Amino acid sequence: MPSPAPRVAVVILNWNGAAMLRQFLPLVVSACDDDGKVFVADNGSTDDSLQMLQSEFPDVATIALDRNYGFAEGYNRALKGLEAEFYLLLNSDVEPAPHFLRPLLQLMDTHPACAACQPKLLSWRQRDSFEYAGAAGGFIDRYGYPFCRGRVFDTVERDGGQYDASPYPIFWATGAALLVRRSDWEAVGGLDGTFFAHQEEIDLCWRLRARSREVWCVSESIAYHVGGATLGPGNPRKTYLNFRNNLRMLYKNLPNSELHHVMRWRCALDYVAALQMLLTGQPRHAAAVLRARRDFNREKQLLKPQREENLRLTTLSPIPEQLPSSLLWLYHARRKHTFAQLLPFFKKG
Repeated sequence: MPSPAPRVAVVILNWNGAAMLRQFLPLVVSACDDDGKVFVADNGSTDDSLQMLQSEFPDVATIALDRNYGFAEGYNRALKGLEAEFYLLLNSDVEPAPHFLRPLLQLMDTHPACAACQPKLLSWRQRDSFEYAGAAGGFIDRYGYPFCRGRVFDTVERDGGQYDASPYPIFWATGAALLVRRSDWEAVGGLDGTFFAHQEEIDLCWRLRARSREVWCVSESIAYHVGGATLGPGNPRKTYLNFRNNLRMLYKNLPNSELHHVMRWRCALDYVAALQMLLTGQPRHAAAVLRARRDFNREKQLLKPQREENLRLTTLSPIPEQLPSSLLWLYHARRKHTFAQLLPFFKKG
């Protein structure tokens, strides 16, 4: 008799991360209790990841992809056909606290309108501080700049319980530890595989929120994230993907009333960012920004069908978790460096 499907398919996407798996996989298996079954989807690794999993973790199911599809398409392929009520996308460098799934599932069980949620994400290296990639839940401003409760640009706060109000509605949940209903995942078509990596979870959550589905952070659930395991902040490839994907996301999801205004401003701001990088001795990053804009402009017409579908299915506009003003202005000119300081501006616009 086949075993029943788990409530949660916990899927770790791995690429040449044998050392990370060896360190964190036992903790993941232990923390999932009886609610989750752990899978490792290997994204065409060239190290000994698969051999190590077979010899050291024979009870962990593996999904072997034939090549590196990136984060977005890798997860799309790995999750296809998995029977579970929920999917948990979990980075290979995440250490979940014991029983971390329980508060997340409790939220899902009591809030049927919730499509996705995340735990409070703290730094693995500095465990009393928030982690850059998701902290206590993500937001974006009018011009597409992402930030979090606990992290605004490069200002990362220590966790003193200031964002423990839980559950808390957010714009986007971190892809480092993202719990999503399978039905919602399938309804919006999963991640946009053309993103390859970076900001695909923001795009996913934007599509969910625009269709009146909810996204939350559950601070009773805690996970610790190493971060930067694949592409570090000094890698121009990461700069390219962040700028290109952010432009793609804006074009696909902005309402008609905002599109031209926002994209004009973003053009100017991107060139300012490239100039600043050039003047501060980062010519490869400046070139990455220019390439990102060039490639976005070349590919924009290909995104038009997705934009039309997203607008057709939108039932919530504006989205209340989107800051209706400029984060750059508030951060640099008004000196608002924390989410608590930004909160009043969600209402003012």
